[in-house]
Amino acid sequence: MFDASPSPGQTRASASPAAQPDAVVPTPRVPPSGESVRRSGDAGQGGAARPAKQRDSFFDNAKYLAIVLVAMGHSWAPIKGDSRVLEGLYDVVYTFHMPAFVIISGYFSRSFDMRPDRLKRLVTGVAVPYVVFQTAYLLFRRYVGHSGEPLDLTSPWYLTWFLCALFVWRLTSPLWKLVRHPLPIALGLAMLGSISPAASGTFSLGRVLQLMPCFVLGLCMKPEHFEAMRRPWVRIVSVPVFATALVVGWWAAPRMQDNWFYRESAAQNLGAPWWTGPLMSLALFGCSVLLSACFFAWVPRRRTWFTALGCGTLYGYLLHGFVIKYATFHGWFDHGRLHGPLGEILVSTLAAATVTVLCTAPFQRLFRFAMEPKMEWAFRQDATELARARSRQPVREKAGV
Repeated sequence: MFDASPSPGQTRASASPAAQPDAVVPTPRVPPSGESVRRSGDAGQGGAARPAKQRDSFFDNAKYLAIVLVAMGHSWAPIKGDSRVLEGLYDVVYTFHMPAFVIISGYFSRSFDMRPDRLKRLVTGVAVPYVVFQTAYLLFRRYVGHSGEPLDLTSPWYLTWFLCALFVWRLTSPLWKLVRHPLPIALGLAMLGSISPAASGTFSLGRVLQLMPCFVLGLCMKPEHFEAMRRPWVRIVSVPVFATALVVGWWAAPRMQDNWFYRESAAQNLGAPWWTGPLMSLALFGCSVLLSACFFAWVPRRRTWFTALGCGTLYGYLLHGFVIKYATFHGWFDHGRLHGPLGEILVSTLAAATVTVLCTAPFQRLFRFAMEPKMEWAFRQDATELARARSRQPVREKAGV
């Protein structure tokens, strides 16, 4: 969903955050057509440009569809209390939409290392947007929501938790590639986070730990794993799997707290025995992987009208929160007509349309200063990168670049 340096033979795609609850990975700048993108470190980071690489439409499509689910889920939160069906659907969507984003983020972080240009990109594409948007959201909450809560950069509010998590996950990527059994270790950390009441506070450590296995799973995946999910039989099987999930979601809606699906709180904070935390961590991870695979099975492989929007999922993710919170603060969701089937459909449609518009090129250009600042003034020129740029210069001149 968000920016990541591609592995050899792979193109950059990102979630957003991605980062990217939902959705969303910081995305790189791309030509208007959305067809190609330059490799990390080749442009905007002190290096010369390389020939553009072909983007994989599948990942851009997946990021866009996931960010639409994120926005719809946020719009359902204020109105789902009157509908058991909507509440069950909400729980099912929250089981997999952010894990799917996190898996993609991990997949495109496989080549991340401590190379200076990639560290710069991590700072400018994740850390700086976190500071900017955390500040903006807290000011928005204070002056639009009339909240007296303090301005605290260490306690992510609403959507900004994903940027904190992505920063930690990507920074630890080289370590996960060194250990022998990364996924079991990540699951152990997730279970530890589920029984640590203090972990849900500073920098959303609870979510960082509890969603860590999804990121590590993405790191461990290879192109053939995504190819396997594209097989026709997987698509067919995914239909009864989703149908079963919806039935279970409807059954569990009045019996289970939604906070379990947010993966931010310890079991004790939810009024449950401590031992339920590790069990829920394992169960939610299994359900997340299964439903994410079913989701990927139905993502189009070809280029569609929304493929280019997959490049702007970070923009849609971070900006749509202001719209949702503005509507909440002003009581728009309290309108009686919205608390019924037609109102729920209307709210869902408006949420999808809003996040779609916010992913478009005009909003990317308008907010690029906050999402993808160059910040050349803040970094020293790296000798290795300068040498790499000089070595590429004859090739570029020969090619007429």
